[in-house]
Amino acid sequence: MHQVVIALNGGPFDPAGVAAVVPGAAIIAADGGLDHAVEAGLTPTHLVGDLDSISAGGKMWAYAHDVAIDEHPVDKDATDTELALDAAISLDAQHLLVLGTSGGRFDHLIGSVTVLGNPQLACFDSITAYLGHNQVRVLHPGKQCVLPTSAGVTFSLLALHGDCGGVTVTGARWNLDAATISASSCRGLSNEAIDQPWITCGSGVLTVVLP
Repeated sequence: MHQVVIALNGGPFDPAGVAAVVPGAAIIAADGGLDHAVEAGLTPTHLVGDLDSISAGGKMWAYAHDVAIDEHPVDKDATDTELALDAAISLDAQHLLVLGTSGGRFDHLIGSVTVLGNPQLACFDSITAYLGHNQVRVLHPGKQCVLPTSAGVTFSLLALHGDCGGVTVTGARWNLDAATISASSCRGLSNEAIDQPWITCGSGVLTVVLP
């Protein structure tokens, strides 16, 4: 399988994120994310979570479309997002795409970004999240990405999971060569694209944000 998509609760989703879904992708809805996925014209294949935020109509849609449902107790240690990520790992896909929102509770937003640093997600060749209008790339050790952006666009490098080493950036106003991005500094904040920046991460988990 080429791509697995996770639809988070709290949409609606940014059209650019929806456009990034490839044909044949598995779409895992985290609880009420199913309602937002269907609203965006997507067809979820899996539903995961405690199902406390999905609408009654969403549940009926899932039953009518033979969606694989994995229901969990409300009292649990893992969030619905984490459960959806576990399901995504089990599908053995190459690329992970997460669709969500930048609104709602701030702690939920931080949690959605934080869990993308789970070492188990290093199995994916790429991890991309569209949270509202923000595009996020998460690079696990040894991973790289090319930002699909034009000259003058701002992007930031954040070491949200601890210090990152061997960070190299080309095609930007401020290039880096095997640099260290500290978790306690803003060295990577507000860089500027010159010609489709190429970013690599040697160690640690690097979060790349296109606001």
